[in-house]
This record gives sequence, C-alpha cells and structure tokens, in this order.
Amino acid sequence: MSFKQNRSLSFVIVAVVYVLATVLGVVLCNVLPYDTWLNVLIADVLATVFVFVFSVVLGNASVYDPYWSVQPMVIAVALLVSQKHFTLYNILLLAVVLLWGIRLTANWAYTFGNLTCQDWRYTMLKQKTKGFYPIINFVGIHMVPTLVVYGCCLPIIFAMQTNVAITLKNANSLFFLAVSLCAVVLQCASDIQMHKFRKDKREGLTTEPFMRRGLWKHSRHPNYLAEILMWWGVGLSGAVILPNSWFVIIGAVANTLLFTFVSIPMADGRQSRKDGFATYKAETFALLPFPKPHHKAK
Repeated sequence: MSFKQNRSLSFVIVAVVYVLATVLGVVLCNVLPYDTWLNVLIADVLATVFVFVFSVVLGNASVYDPYWSVQPMVIAVALLVSQKHFTLYNILLLAVVLLWGIRLTANWAYTFGNLTCQDWRYTMLKQKTKGFYPIINFVGIHMVPTLVVYGCCLPIIFAMQTNVAITLKNANSLFFLAVSLCAVVLQCASDIQMHKFRKDKREGLTTEPFMRRGLWKHSRHPNYLAEILMWWGVGLSGAVILPNSWFVIIGAVANTLLFTFVSIPMADGRQSRKDGFATYKAETFALLPFPKPHHKAK
C-alpha cells in the first residue's frame, strides 16, 4: 500500500477515521435509552471497535494512538453541549480537559510519521505473541486503554450532568483542577525537552545514551508522571464537587496502575539494552523529577 508512505494522506485517513468514530459515538450516546454513564460507555466501546477495524485493515495498531487524547475531549464537549444549563465549574473542567487533549493530540501529530510507522511496543507484542496477537491487539492495545480512560472520564461525565456550583465547602475542587493544569504544563515541557534531545541525537550533536536534561535529569518518565497527575487532579476534583461520589477516582487508580506496571516496565526494558542503564536507573526515579538520595555502599 504505497499510500501508507505518504504522510499527508496518512493524516487525512486517520482524521476521517476519527471523525466517523466521533459521529458514531455521539449518535449512539443520544439514541441509547440507558443512563448517561452507560450510554457513554457503550458508545465509547463501539467507537473503539470501529477504530480497531480500521487499524486491522490498515495493518497498523497505531491508528488507535490518538484515541487516548481525543476520547475525553469528545465526551466532555458532547456532554456540555447537551446540557441546557452549566456552571463555572463545568466550564473550568472542560477547559482543563481541552488544554490537555489538544496539546497531547498535537504532540502525537508532531511525532506521527505515516501509516507505515507503528509504536515499537505493538511491534514487540506482535513478535512475542504471534498467533495470539489479534486478541492482544483488540483487548490490550485497544480496549483496555479505552476502558481506563473512560474510568478517568467518570468525574467529567457526572459533573457535566450536574449543575454543581463552586462554594466555600467544595472550593478545594479548584485546587485539584489546578494540579491537572500544572500536569499539562509539566507534560508539555517534558515532551519538548525530549523532542530536542532526539533531534540533537539525529543531528549528531550529542552521543548521550540517555536523556539527562531538564525534567529528565532525575526522572526517567516525567511525561508519565504528568499523565498520572492529570487524572488524579480531575478525579479528586470530581470527588470533592460531587457529593458521595468517591468512586469517580477509579479511573485515576487504573491509570496509575497501567503506567506503573505496564508502560514504565516496557519502556525501561527497552532502555535496558543500552550500556550504562543499571547506573542510569540507580541514579534516577521512575517518575519523580528530583535528585535521588545517594545510598552508602554496603
């Protein structure tokens, strides 16, 4: 498929897939007869199946990659628009989600090559799982992330349906939204620093095997830290603003577990092939961008 090597055409194809998936999801959410949270879940799952089908047809699981950042924006905008009345809190929540989603999607677009380029993790999984890869592709690469991010969106889903006002009693919900906003800035800064490092490596301006600059000096994954903080901020803000709704932090918990037990080990495993990784790991935290206390040799 020679068209897959054309970056512009690849962009158009992926964009069309997501426009159609969005239309499908919004229509389903409006015609299904269940509670909003369940309507959104069903629509979300079926939209994921739609994207999955195209990823199989195009032979590239990375067609799914933008779903992570597009999904919450579509949910937040669609639910706010469907309400006749909304509050300042709803608007602030939407603003934070849009800032996060637009920036992360822009970062994906910046790094997107074409439809022949697939995330190294998917290629590795295909090589390791062989005949079981179609199942791993559908469940692990597509459906699990969708369900995790859906969980992260629970505070958005319930908050957008409720005319919740900011009062002295729940004003600390704004603090948690500020945490999410800071996470967006942290993620943006870490991504820019990594792009600069990779560019320097391509141009032969550095031979450093590991990124040890800026936020990455003491942390191996500051971008992952930002993603975790983003959803803890949204989750805790929702739990505060919505009475008796601590269950809305379930997505933040699942997201943290996903990064801690899947994303970080996979990334570190790949880096461990390089000389000096043991020293690099000993000198850095997985997430925290702070100097690691030096331990005395035993």
